[in-house]
Amino acid sequence: MTEVGTYEAKTHFADLLDRVEAGEVITIRRHGRAIAVISPAPGIAERDPRQAIQALKNLRAGVTLRGSIRDLIEEGRA
Repeated sequence: MTEVGTYEAKTHFADLLDRVEAGEVITIRRHGRAIAVISPAPGIAERDPRQAIQALKNLRAGVTLRGSIRDLIEEGRA
């Protein structure tokens, strides 16, 4: 478990949230006293990367591009 002060929590909040999302538990302290704990939401740490990869593969299945690469590039520019 990581501990940070309130100033660090305020100035690096987005980074702390990324770390919590990765499964880390962070305690926030004010004047040396613990005042809050940030932890992953239930179910977040239980996700299996292989399931996410398979879900993406299933999503892509049967999807094809129509036209040539040049046509798609020009369509994107329009």
